[in-house]
This record gives sequence, structure tokens and C-alpha cells, in this order.
Amino acid sequence: MIEIPEAITLSNQINKTLKGKKINSVIVNQSPHKFAWYCGDPSKYDSKLNSKIIESAHSHGGFVEVSLGDIKLLFNDGVNLRYFNKGEKHPQKHQLLIQFEDDSILVASVQMYGGIWCFKDEEFDNLYYKIAKEKLSPLSEKFDLKYFKEIISDESLQKKSIKAFLATEQRVPGLGNGVLQDILFNAKIHPKRRILTLSNKEIEELFDSVKSTLEEMIIKGGRDTEKDLFGCSGGYVTKLSKKTVKEPCRICGRNIIKETYQGGSIYYCEGCQLNPSKK
Repeated sequence: MIEIPEAITLSNQINKTLKGKKINSVIVNQSPHKFAWYCGDPSKYDSKLNSKIIESAHSHGGFVEVSLGDIKLLFNDGVNLRYFNKGEKHPQKHQLLIQFEDDSILVASVQMYGGIWCFKDEEFDNLYYKIAKEKLSPLSEKFDLKYFKEIISDESLQKKSIKAFLATEQRVPGLGNGVLQDILFNAKIHPKRRILTLSNKEIEELFDSVKSTLEEMIIKGGRDTEKDLFGCSGGYVTKLSKKTVKEPCRICGRNIIKETYQGGSIYYCEGCQLNPSKK
């Protein structure tokens, strides 16, 4: 899934590889997907994008935004973006295929769900996109400890779990369930802990972990559970993920636990991250 590290990595790669390329043809919805979301009629994407030139790409939270003059392409969630040079074999099943004048190709395919939106600014009114553009990025200097304490001290949130606080409702846009696992591991906080049980020191350690964990993931080109524009796994080796669940904790040697919680999977170390019932 595209979260902050992957959105930044993909945007940087698009700027380095696709900037200045002119679109020659577009194929949309060749392999219909129930949970592939479009803006308006996808059959009109070709007329909107044909002959457009890629100018730049930017990340907003977990969104990858590509600018082409007065048109924008926007991707998020479970969209796989892959670039292929002329003659390279590309997947036959996809929800968007863009061919450039040099015969290189950009393919977007959806896993579980994801947005492939093509629009002029005034045509698209998506709340999550708007929030991602307006709210502070956790990588910003303005996203400081004071700001973090202000949002975590909201009275209406005190009985929520730390997972619900960080990874839902766009409180920190682009910080999803994937990057959450290592953030909490590094802070030694169990994902089921209620916010009201956190000490001031733990809140400060959590803030530091949000900053430092995301920065490391970005520097290393995203997580090893995700692919970049060229189909390569990210260089950040996840500590808690589907790849490590059967391995002992690298810190204490205890078991890594996987559980279903709040509509998704959580991972935690039974030694390093205390069970909330014992806190």
C-alpha cells in the first residue's frame, strides 16, 4: 500500500524518469476492477491525457500527484505503479496504461483497492486528498512536539487505541497501518494501548519514533514489503511485517505476534511492547 515513504519514493522517481515525456496513447480499465476508483468517465482519460507532457510529481501524505499542464493524475492506496522501457515486457492486466512517444510505458494496476484519478482541479472534490494537502506532514519542521501533543491530548481521543489515533481518520495523512508497526516497535508501545495510559515520556518517545522511523524509510527508498516504480523492493528492512512474523524479535528474542485488530493486522513483540492489560 502507498504510504508516506512510498509516495515520496514514487514521486521522486517519476520526476527523475518521466518528467518531460509526452503521452502518445492511454488505455483505461482494460481489466475492470470493482474497487478501482476513477474520476468521472474513465473512457475520457485518453482525450484528457493524450499529447500531455509530464511536468512534475509531488506527494501529499499517501497520494502521488502527477501534474500535466491543467490536468492532474492522482494515485493512492493499493495502486501499483510500474515503468517499462521500450520493448520491456509489461503486465497484460491493468487499470491504466500510458504509452509515451518514446514507446516507454507507465502501468497502474490495483490490488485490493485504489484510486486512479484524472482531473482538472475544479473537477475533483475528495476529502482525503484535501486533508492530505492541508494538514502538516510529519516530516515538516512545523510538525513538532508541541503540535503532536496538541493533537494527541484531544479529550475525545483518550479512550482510543494508539493504532486508531495514528493510522485512521487522516490525523497524520499518509501514516497508515503499514508504517505504524515499526513506529510503535521503535517506541516500545503496544498498538492496543489506549492513549490515556501513555506517560508524557512515552508520548515524547512516540513523537521521536514517528519522525525518525519515517525518515529512515524514506532515505532507504520505502519498505521492503512494497515495490517502487521499477518493481524493486524498498531498501528499508521492516522489523514488524508479514516478512518477520515467524522470526524472533531482533532485540529481545521473544515472539513476534500477529493479530487481527480494528479491521486490519497488527504486529508486536510480546517482550518489547507491553500488553495493555499489564499496563
